Amino acid sequence: MPKMFWRILITAGAAAGAFLLTSVLSEDDGNIWQWVASIVIGSAALIVQFLIDFGERFEKVDTRFNEILAATTLFSQVDGSVLRSDEVTRLVLGYTKVREQGGDIVQAFAEKELGRLAKMMEGLGSGSADCPGENHEWLIDITDCVKMTLDATSTSVDREFWNSGPAERYLAAQEKAIKRRGVEIRRLFIVRDPDEVTPELRALCESHRRRGIDARIAVRSLMQSNPRVSDFIVFDSELCHEMRPDQENNPDSTLLNTEPDHIEDHITQFTELWAEAERQQTAPRVTSET
Repeated sequence: MPKMFWRILITAGAAAGAFLLTSVLSEDDGNIWQWVASIVIGSAALIVQFLIDFGERFEKVDTRFNEILAATTLFSQVDGSVLRSDEVTRLVLGYTKVREQGGDIVQAFAEKELGRLAKMMEGLGSGSADCPGENHEWLIDITDCVKMTLDATSTSVDREFWNSGPAERYLAAQEKAIKRRGVEIRRLFIVRDPDEVTPELRALCESHRRRGIDARIAVRSLMQSNPRVSDFIVFDSELCHEMRPDQENNPDSTLLNTEPDHIEDHITQFTELWAEAERQQTAPRVTSET
């Protein structure tokens, strides 16, 4: 109603202005052209308003159409990808429901989680993704997805992890992968000196073996070669999970990397370390200690 009122007012004003202007310019007050001019100009003013309104509506429709087209293109890409479209639909519907029904803190939390997920997806799409500290959920979720092999090193950086609740969940996921999907899992515990091969470490190694994991201990000071040593896991020779330490050798950040060259470097690194562990196992000095 306000928009219609203003249209009528503008149209009447334009017609009245045209009538007064023609009255001033014309000497004959009874000239019919005064009425014709006022009617034409008033009608033109009304038509111009409708055209402006139509243009605004068309722009909105065009914008909406582009949004629909973009969404359609996105979902067609999802349908053709490995990611199932129903999971994306669940995500969108769930987020929409939170926006409609959730409180402020719930909406803020949902947006933060969605942003974190988007950042991870963008990172994986470009070859790498990272997050501060330890991300146990990544570790367990990827283990649930592994199909063939899991090769892992364990240094002093994550030694305390094995006494935690997430470690039990991680090992349970590995045991399930071995029994249900026939995944081959190898874990190499790496220490600096022979005196670090404690009864506790040997017991930890043995507990992994009981779950079906091929676990070994390697001593860096006894290595013939000088391979690089870091804390990482290679899943199916396709994805590398790395733990980055801080200056005090505590877990600082977690990195996921899918770059082929990066993966190949870590496969080579693990192969060298595994060979060193096998050599040490057969050496009398290490056999007596491990």
